Order: sequence, then C-alpha cells, then structure tokens
Amino acid sequence: MQRTLIASLDKSNLDKEVSVSGWVENIRDHGGVIFIDLREGLDIFQIVIEPQNKEIFSIAETIRNEYVIQVSGIICLRPEGTINKKMKTGEIELNSSNLEILSKSKPMPFQLDDHVKVGEETRLKYRYLDLRRSDMQENLRLRSKINTVVRNFLTNSNFIDIETPMMTKATPEGARDFVIPSRLNHGSFYALPQSPQLFKQLLMISGFGKYFQIVRCFRDEDTRKDRQPEFTQIDIEMSFTSSEEIMNLAEGLVKSVFKETIGKEFDEFPIITYEDAIKNYGSDKPDLRNPLILKDVKDIFSNSEFKVFGDPAKDAKSRLVALKISDSLTRSQLDEYTKFVGNYGAKGLAYIKVNDSKDLENGLQSPILKFLSSHEIQNLSEKLNFTSGDTIFFGAGHKKIVNESMGALREKLGLDLNLIDINAWAPLWIKDFPVFDEGLDGSLTPSHHPFTRTSDSLEILENNPEDAIAEAYDLVINGYELGGGSMRIHDSNEQRKILSILGIDEKEAEQKFGFFLEALDYGCPPHGGIAFGMDRLAMLICNEDSIRDVIAFPKTQSAYCLMTDAPGLISDEELKELSIKNIFKTKD
Repeated sequence: MQRTLIASLDKSNLDKEVSVSGWVENIRDHGGVIFIDLREGLDIFQIVIEPQNKEIFSIAETIRNEYVIQVSGIICLRPEGTINKKMKTGEIELNSSNLEILSKSKPMPFQLDDHVKVGEETRLKYRYLDLRRSDMQENLRLRSKINTVVRNFLTNSNFIDIETPMMTKATPEGARDFVIPSRLNHGSFYALPQSPQLFKQLLMISGFGKYFQIVRCFRDEDTRKDRQPEFTQIDIEMSFTSSEEIMNLAEGLVKSVFKETIGKEFDEFPIITYEDAIKNYGSDKPDLRNPLILKDVKDIFSNSEFKVFGDPAKDAKSRLVALKISDSLTRSQLDEYTKFVGNYGAKGLAYIKVNDSKDLENGLQSPILKFLSSHEIQNLSEKLNFTSGDTIFFGAGHKKIVNESMGALREKLGLDLNLIDINAWAPLWIKDFPVFDEGLDGSLTPSHHPFTRTSDSLEILENNPEDAIAEAYDLVINGYELGGGSMRIHDSNEQRKILSILGIDEKEAEQKFGFFLEALDYGCPPHGGIAFGMDRLAMLICNEDSIRDVIAFPKTQSAYCLMTDAPGLISDEELKELSIKNIFKTKD
C-alpha cells in the first residue's frame, strides 16, 4: 500500500484504509489498549492497537520511543471526550491492522521535548537527534521558506542566479582565510571565499546587469552567538544603478520575506547617518527599541578643572558623553557596570545619582561631585533634565573607546532594566559611513571593504582620507546588522589609490589584485550591491538568540564540530602528497 503523509490526514479520510510511517513520539497502555503517537516531521497522529489482534499487539508491546514503524489500518473518529483540539489530526485516529518495526532505537541521550533544557554541547554532539525536536524542525522549515521567498523575489525582478568559485585566490578582505593546499601545484594554496566580492564585480564587467546568489562564505575568525566560520549570504549586485535604487530593492526584499514567512508588515524604513548613529547610540547598528540616548556634554566641560572631563572636552579625537537612566542603582550594580565597560577599554565609569533634583547642592551623590563646579552641575541638570531617582553615567576618552563602551552599556542597560519591547521590530538604514575606520594608533582600515566608492573627491582621499565618506549603507534590525552594501569603485586609478592608502604598494596590488585591476580597464559600468546574512535573517525571523539554532549542523564557538570531531588529523601519506609537514606533537 502506498504511504500516506500524516500532514495530509483529516476527517475527509474517514473510513479509508491508509499506511503511515514515522517515529514513535510516545507509547502508552490504557486498559489493555496500546496507543502510539506517531511523529512525522512536525505532525503527530494517534495509532490504536487493540488486543484482539494478538500478532501486532505483541509487536507493539516491544516498541519504545523513537522506533521507526509503519502502520496500516482504517481511519476512525476518536471517541467523544478523547478529541485533542491542539492537534491537526486530533479528531481522528488509526485503528491498526498491520504493524511493522522498520528500525529500532537505543535509549535517547536526552529528551526530545522542547520544554526540557538540554546543554548545547549535548545537542550539538547528537545533532541528528536534536533536529527531530519541533523547535528545530520549525526553524529549518521556516529557513527553507525564506530561501524560496528570496529566490522568487529576485528572479521576478529579473536577477540571474550565477554561481561563483569556492576555490579561489587569497585576497585581504578583513578576516583570515581558510586555505586549501594544492596537490597539483606544490607549495600553492587556494582560499575559500570570505565573500564573492570580486567575482560579482567581474560579472558586472561581463555584462550581467543583475546578479544574485545564495552562497556559502568562510571566515577564519573568533565566533560569537551570531557568527560561524562558514555562513550563508544573500548576495546581490546591479549595474547602472544608485545607492537609492539598491536600498529600495533590498528593503522590498526584506519586507517580502517578513510578510510571507511570519505575516509581519513594515512601514518605510527610517534612514539615519553613521554620524548620528554613533553620536546618539555609540553604535553603527543601534537597537532603536531601546529609548536610551547618549548626550554629548563636551560644551559643559570645555573649561573644566576636572581633567578626566576637561581634557577630552578639548580634544577633537575624544568624546565626553552622558547616559541617563530613570533608575537608582545599588553599589554592586554600579560596580558591575564599571567592570562591564572595562571590557571595552574604558578606564572607569563616572556616575552621578540624583536623589533630589530640586536640591543640586545636597541631593546628588557621586565621588566626582567634589571636582565639579556648581555651574557645571547646573548646566548638566538643565541639559539632561535631572529627575529624582535618575542615575547619570559618563564616558570620557578616545572616541573609539567611548563609542564602544557606552554603546555596549546602553544596550546592556536597555536589557537589564526591561526598557526594550522584545516583541517589537525596529528596522533602519545607516548610510554615509566613513571610507576608513581609524584605529587607536591612527591606522586606517576599510569601513566596509577596499572596493567601496567614495562620494568625495580624490583630493580628499589623498589629503584627509579619514574624512572621506563612502557610498555605503547597512540595514539594521533590532541591533543586528542584517545586510551591508555599497556602490563600488569602477575606475582602476581610484582603486589603486584606495589600496595605496591602506599600505598596499603597486607590487603587492598587482600580485593580489592584478586580474581585477586589469578588468577595470576594459569598460566597467558603475555598479553596486548588497549582501544579507541569511543565518542572521533566519535567526531574527525564527525568534532565536543564536544562529546555531537556525543552522542544521553548526560549529561551536571554537569552530569545532562536536558531532563529527572536525577539524581532524589526516595521515602522513596525505600530508606528504600535499608537501605539508605537521609540526605539532599529537597524543597517542
């Protein structure tokens, strides 16, 4: 008999004979009658085995949870009082006439109940079992739907799906490459792509005006809850376009994905500049559900005798900001937050507790009050609108450290004080990024990547590169960078100039990018694009905290696979073929 999917069963199948297969979710004996909850994917169906059929009843008595079985019988209505409205098949059951055990199962190393907490290490070691849980089934099915919506949207917008190489040349793109030794070219290595960046730009030079790809990318970097060494990217590139056109297309794509997967509809996404994002939130990916805002107070302390505030107030490369919360914190909480900002390089965390806003002389509490003038305190009160019960935090020092530490503190306080509506969505665009990020030592690195076009002149690039503004844009949702893109450089001279500013001389540029620089001289159209993190998008839509919960077989935070024990050793013979020697001692 042909197998029937449990998902297709309902009251229309009454009195029909069917054959179903699946895993035993639960088995119980009620008054001599055996009931089996049979699971197939997300669907569960009740099987009834009467004692009159001695042969299959004796088989049923040997069955345990997670056995794989096949059952045939007649679909019947459940008796009154046993109907389960929570189940799609809760009004019907199968009165079995034949039962076969297809595969037995050892006892489970953990319960497959979504409500039972299981350590992540155990889940990842037995991932094939973890994936049977309904949460993981739902997540991966929803991710598949996201894939379908993306492909349909872009195909209907006349984009062409083109694959690019997985084995390519190592080029500096911000992270370490995963490298592959070549057996046929001894001493040479391929690199797994960090992104298809150069290939998609070459496709624009080739005359493919609209390209997309859902592609695997690889970066050998420290992992976090929203990062993996191998990840999936929705990659998009267009010729003869503008940043506005790309942003409109990308916004339409994201809106379509949210609407067709979870029924969420958005209004137009707000747009703010990078400068405003850093100024108000200390981050280029702010969570706008959080109402806390950083306030610049340099003007108040520009002539202060309190050097901790006075020095950064006068320094163009420093920041002095205040962050106000409407809560009075304990000593231990203040110590905790001081330690927290230290993780981001801050040397301390000054604060003022407002016990009585109407009495600025006696109603404030802080170790720094003795260093502040009454005039400075008055100006602070007016600018920050002191209210009794407030706590004011201060960040002072180099811009980079203040932005990172106070931005992180803003985020932590928003969560700790329950200021964020976790059921809300807050998408926004960030644009007008600097072309380069300036490090604490004054060194420059690309804000996005070295192929981003600037909206400024070559003169600014040459004389004040740290001031150059990029034609770049990021899409942020709930504090996560969902996608990033830019208009690309389509002139070889400008591209060489950017590489030169980054310390890549002509010889190195030819060695690493010669093929691309030459291609730019054969008629390159203006072009730009954007890439979305598929894993992060799925994480948000599935309402998970980690991308590991939306990836079938993820790695740990140390880039290790607990299920397969990858990475692993290879034999000396294989190493010899590759002209590689293992210099590390291994335990027997």
